[in-house]
Amino acid sequence: MLKIQRVQNGIVIFGLIGRLALEEIADIKKLLASEPNHFALNLKELALVDREAVIFLAECEAEGIELKNCPAYIREWITRERGGS
Repeated sequence: MLKIQRVQNGIVIFGLIGRLALEEIADIKKLLASEPNHFALNLKELALVDREAVIFLAECEAEGIELKNCPAYIREWITRERGGS
């Protein structure tokens, strides 16, 4: 299960908790599209991701959305998905 926490601290920070998979991405995209302010995603409590989630997170980052507390394995996977070494 995925929980989304919304915290306002100068900017809006959405905390993603649990497992992020293809099934949740559409809902998260709707939530982010409805947010008029600058925001970031806090990945500190994100335990599991699938490939579609990593691609989504890479796209978010490419659009200027900050990925806070990104676990090392997710960061490495994003780099690999982008074709980096």
